[in-house]
Amino acid sequence: MPKITYITADGASTVIDAPEGSTVMENAIKNMVQGIEAECGGACACATCHVYVDEAWKDKVGEPEPMEEDMLDFAYDVKPTSRLSCQIKMTADLDGLVVHVPERQA
Repeated sequence: MPKITYITADGASTVIDAPEGSTVMENAIKNMVQGIEAECGGACACATCHVYVDEAWKDKVGEPEPMEEDMLDFAYDVKPTSRLSCQIKMTADLDGLVVHVPERQA
């Protein structure tokens, strides 16, 4: 099972086993990762599951689709590696993925 490491704004790290096909957001909510609110439940209709993909993983995760880019306009402190965690589906290729949770959500 692929693993995801969530690093919160205060530097705390949580490693989670993530079933293939699940999203980074679903796993954060299921495991109560601090800082991921996911108010829309994963519908790509808010920006409260915003994360920064670790630079080493940026190419493997890929770029956001246009709808996600539009929602990122509402996120707090957007960076080049910003993604909505509800739009990142876990695969075997993403085993070891590292994401950083922003200081706050929009």
